[in-house]
Amino acid sequence: MAVRRLAAVSLVATMAVTLAACNSNGTTPGGPPTNAGAAVTGGTLNMLGAGDVDYMDPNVSYYSVGYLNLRMWSRQLFTYPADPGGKNTAPVADLATDIPTTANGGISADGKTYTIKIRPGAKWNTTPARQVTAADMVRGVKRTANPVQPFGGIPDYAGLIEGFKSFADGFAKVAKTPAAIQAYIDNTPLPGVVAKDDTTVEFHLTKPATYFVDMLTLPAFSPAPVEVLKYLPASTQLGNNAPSDGPYKVDSWVPTKSINYSRNPAWDPATDPVRKAYVDKIVVNETVTQDSIQQQLQTGTPSADLEFDVAPPPSQLPALIAKKDPNLTLGDTASSNPYVVYNTASPNNNKALANPQVRQAISFALNRAHILQVLGGPTINPPLTHVLPDVITGSKQIDPYPYDADKAKQLLAAAGYPNLTLKFLYRNASEGSSKAFQTIQQDLSKAGITVVGVPSPNADFYVKYLQVPSVARKGVWDLSLAGWGADWYGNAAVSFFNPLFSGEPSYPPIGSNFGLFNDPATNALIQQALAAPTTDAAATLWAQADAKVMEQAPFFPLTNPKQANYHAAQVNNAVYVPSLQNYDPTNVWLAKGKQG
Repeated sequence: MAVRRLAAVSLVATMAVTLAACNSNGTTPGGPPTNAGAAVTGGTLNMLGAGDVDYMDPNVSYYSVGYLNLRMWSRQLFTYPADPGGKNTAPVADLATDIPTTANGGISADGKTYTIKIRPGAKWNTTPARQVTAADMVRGVKRTANPVQPFGGIPDYAGLIEGFKSFADGFAKVAKTPAAIQAYIDNTPLPGVVAKDDTTVEFHLTKPATYFVDMLTLPAFSPAPVEVLKYLPASTQLGNNAPSDGPYKVDSWVPTKSINYSRNPAWDPATDPVRKAYVDKIVVNETVTQDSIQQQLQTGTPSADLEFDVAPPPSQLPALIAKKDPNLTLGDTASSNPYVVYNTASPNNNKALANPQVRQAISFALNRAHILQVLGGPTINPPLTHVLPDVITGSKQIDPYPYDADKAKQLLAAAGYPNLTLKFLYRNASEGSSKAFQTIQQDLSKAGITVVGVPSPNADFYVKYLQVPSVARKGVWDLSLAGWGADWYGNAAVSFFNPLFSGEPSYPPIGSNFGLFNDPATNALIQQALAAPTTDAAATLWAQADAKVMEQAPFFPLTNPKQANYHAAQVNNAVYVPSLQNYDPTNVWLAKGKQG
């Protein structure tokens, strides 16, 4: 996210999502990650993009590109490493001193209390520099519920962290000013997150959750220094002034234009087992087109090293794969990206999309194979026909809507909507998004459905459209492409169903249920799965919830894709990190003589 929020993932054409998890390091068609000789320090890493982060705010960002940005200057208790060996889907300790277990006293016998120690020497770049504390952790978790822009993945843990829902409900009523927000944070306890001493934080859960350490890898669970309370959450002012506890600091952020990072003098590499920080500076240019970025990376332009929020154009992927280009990486994902989301609250066509039969008809009219072909083909886009990717507990293979234009026509006629005109929101700067829109437009016309485009700049797509329920209710859009990925791995079905399909609690901005879908039977199955006593019992219920969602058809899944990334030849140690949907910029170095 989400947004991506999101979870999510970069579609090969910058159809980004909050966050997308993956089940392996990915493969490089031309061989392992480039690693020519000893590491070289220094230089400027130049990253090129066509859009921006969602928010320059660790406790709010829920977008794969936002997570990529945060990797440079924000740390979490636990995170995923850039491991060339592929072990980068298991969390490792970051700010925490170690992974809590029952054996080391980090997890209580009943599984409901987690006690975590923060590494001594991890510091904010304040004046003077000071230790990251347990109080900072408590403040960060509280900030996720702020009334200005709450974190989009809150449905994952609203009922899990003791007292969080009540805390969040009260926070939602607070005035949207820095003073009011600070007063609420300072004066309102959160029973589920407690600073036991300066460097010990304790989490109290309402029930055992074996995935809790994985959940704590979310950047939302980042510590927040008291200085951030001077600014509104998610604001440009905050983004340009937030202290850093990572290897780099943000020197300047001009939204949709540029981000400049330089070394953080308060960062001690001895306290950071994850980031190496070989380069001195990182410069992001957000004004480049997708085609130009690929051309510059391939031709050795000095100011082009890595992608930021784009990937190789889908039309170029078959050739790159065929020649086994050593600078191309195809990483596995645990995602549904993209998918077609239906705006169930749209007033257009006499509220036709509120009718499940109409949504089912549209699903039959969509030709998945046609759409996947324009996104780069089935090699990079294996089809997904239901909610959960196969690596997520509870996934069960079903395909309820094979392409059938005649059946779509019959269902539309039976529902009383033989002729629909639908507005399709898409990113016009993205080759994949634009071509997918055109393909969907052509295919739906065969079922008597007229589709008109609503183009959006990349930077506006989520924050001005999908994350704003009033825009959906006004009928600004009827259909759109979005994407989603697991917030963690394996036992992670909750991170699909709670944010996307759990009714009103999952509506934006708290969740990422962009089409405002609300079905009591689905909601009941989700609650039953959450309360299941064992993983096996939960898997059965998640499969039932998957089938129920598909029956109600609030969305049309397309693919659990491979993530394509490309880097310039001078970039060494380019390791794909699934949670970033990209290479980790803090672990690459530039060849001598080609350092930007």
